Amino acid sequence: MDTLSGGEKIKAQLARILIGHPTVLLLDEPSNDIDIETLKWLEDMILHAYQPVLYISHDETLIERTANVIIHIEQLRRKTVSRYTVARTTYDAYIRQRNAQFESQRREAQNEKRQEELRQEKFRRIQQKVEHAQSAVSRQDPHTGQLLKKKMKAVKSMERRFERESSGMTQMPESEDAIFLKFGQDISMPAGKTVLDLHLERLITPGVARRNEDPGCEGDAAGVSEEILAENINLRVKGAEKICITGQNGAGKTTLLKIIAEELLARRDIRAAYMPQDYEELLDMDKTPVEYLAQSGDREEVTRIRTYLGSMKYTAEEMEHPVAELSGGQKAKVLLLKMSMSGADVLILDEPTRNFSPLSGPVIREVLRDYKGAIISISHDRKYIKEVCDTVYRLTREGLTEEERL
Repeated sequence: MDTLSGGEKIKAQLARILIGHPTVLLLDEPSNDIDIETLKWLEDMILHAYQPVLYISHDETLIERTANVIIHIEQLRRKTVSRYTVARTTYDAYIRQRNAQFESQRREAQNEKRQEELRQEKFRRIQQKVEHAQSAVSRQDPHTGQLLKKKMKAVKSMERRFERESSGMTQMPESEDAIFLKFGQDISMPAGKTVLDLHLERLITPGVARRNEDPGCEGDAAGVSEEILAENINLRVKGAEKICITGQNGAGKTTLLKIIAEELLARRDIRAAYMPQDYEELLDMDKTPVEYLAQSGDREEVTRIRTYLGSMKYTAEEMEHPVAELSGGQKAKVLLLKMSMSGADVLILDEPTRNFSPLSGPVIREVLRDYKGAIISISHDRKYIKEVCDTVYRLTREGLTEEERL
């Protein structure tokens, strides 16, 4: 199992539970890391399962194609208030209904607010008029004074009625906001610039311990062997091109991307940033997000970083937690924020969207689509491939071949 890719491990887990003929399937992120062919099989399996399937997923395409009940859990007001919604409908229909409901509630709230402002203005004029008359009435005119006192009592009664009506006004809709992220507008990559010109005769796995098949070998003869994953790999990237590498699990995509990252990070004529599949390769697990992101540690920089983290929906408490205690999504946010602060003009991304919620996914895709530099990525996220990538390559044993767009 140690030698398998992330996607192959997911496949093994799925096979293991299905062999047991379960009566209910509980799946936590079943689409993580698996290749597109297996994603299609997973969709078919969920759609035709004879037992109920309850799953958690950030894969918008999987949810759109398979779910017929949506349970949406939201954290509102900085995690102090939460809400859940159960909708017995498809994901597309749920999102449309939710957006329409929010828009209707927003318009109603704005209209009631305008009416409230008009009422309050009318009330203030009446109150000021009565107060002015009271201050001007003579003590020798008790009858008028008594009338004004009754009028003021009516004004106070009106004020209490308006307060009751205000408390029952339609409120602006609350929702868990998507994250906010952006890369500098000054980032650019000349169209004719050669970002990568890679030629590999063979792509080989990192050394893997294997038992020697010769029955006469003992002890240390078990040794380490290497496996050829692909041959004759050629990849050229120019200008602000955005490419994606796909392929079956175990094809060597992550191994290839690490080779690309090693070459580009050493270059002086570009500024590259790398987001690995395993975040722990780059993150310092003992530091807090603020400590990891801070360069100098001065107060102004720390304040700026805390503001950035707040825009990524970190709470003040989470900013003080060691990175090791954060979720996969929170770790991914730290790495993306590091990239955005670095001024990098080349991004090397291994499954950049896999830990982001369906709410944040569109934001991440828009940010990367509008990025002015080059992107070299691996992804099985069909929306990311369709919306962000200019060119898609498939890695097989024969090398890289350009694919038609999804």
